[in-house]
Amino acid sequence: MAEEESERHGAVKITAVHLKLGPLSGVVKTALENAFTLAREGTILETAALIVEQTPIVARCPKCAADRTLPTMQSFICPQCQTPLSEIIHGRELEVVALEIEDLEVPCPES
Repeated sequence: MAEEESERHGAVKITAVHLKLGPLSGVVKTALENAFTLAREGTILETAALIVEQTPIVARCPKCAADRTLPTMQSFICPQCQTPLSEIIHGRELEVVALEIEDLEVPCPES
């Protein structure tokens, strides 16, 4: 996806890929980083950094009618009123949010 996007913008190099990663995404950060290192070899991403922003689990409490950040993924209970939570607002993310690219070098017109 990063390569396709860079081609659309005429980039010669991707210097960084920014991701959001939630604890409920099913992806382990270190495994993702290792896979990225291997997958980028021989591509426009060869020297790109992978910058991972880990997002917290946020769920809506039906009793408090408020979004609550959960301290762990083992307990889906409102930290304020102890009501069980089922509506997940954040925490499943695995998304590319930004690419840092270098533009194509345009030759100077001859004088």
